[in-house]
Amino acid sequence: MEWMNNLFEQYGYLVLFIGLFSESLAIPFPGELAMAISGHMSSLGNFHIPLIIFYSYVGAIVGTTVTYYIGYKLGTPFLERYGKYVLLNQARLAKVTSWFGKYGNKLILISYFVPGLRHFTGYVSGVLKIRLRTFIILDFIGGLVWVLAYVMIGKLLGPNIEQLLHVAAKYFTASMFILAAIVALVVLFKKYKKRNGGFPGVNSSSPKQDSDQEQD
Repeated sequence: MEWMNNLFEQYGYLVLFIGLFSESLAIPFPGELAMAISGHMSSLGNFHIPLIIFYSYVGAIVGTTVTYYIGYKLGTPFLERYGKYVLLNQARLAKVTSWFGKYGNKLILISYFVPGLRHFTGYVSGVLKIRLRTFIILDFIGGLVWVLAYVMIGKLLGPNIEQLLHVAAKYFTASMFILAAIVALVVLFKKYKKRNGGFPGVNSSSPKQDSDQEQD
């Protein structure tokens, strides 16, 4: 964490903008840690919360918007050939694409909170030709919530943030997959019920119909 403090001392808020922009391009950078440290430093009087949020948010959403356009304009062949330089190999590209097929556009909204996903969501959203308006709305909302959460974590939790962020990321990822599984089960349940007109073995006819049938 000392090296991050040194970066802040030398470059100030630019660390947040450049770092989060780079991370959105899938260039390795500990975005959550940077925001949390800057949030903690605000309580020491070194930074101001509104500026931390501004630089972090703009860096993140500009980066994801750039990746969206790269995916949209250049498509799968470009990413299959050059994606490896930003850790987006063919296997990972196929995996993220399958997640979109399974969970839909809402994956954009939660992707910031899922390590190993937010770095590639913009690229894949562009490849899949998701509407720009839809992408912007979901991405910008998710990015704002993400930035606010980690800046405030740093401000409130203080010098132990590195260990706490590790634990939080671990359990948040698990909880997101559990939530996604529950949503998928609910959707499947509704589709099954609609397709079959109710539950197997349950007579959906009304009491009046039953009575008329007995009289016949």
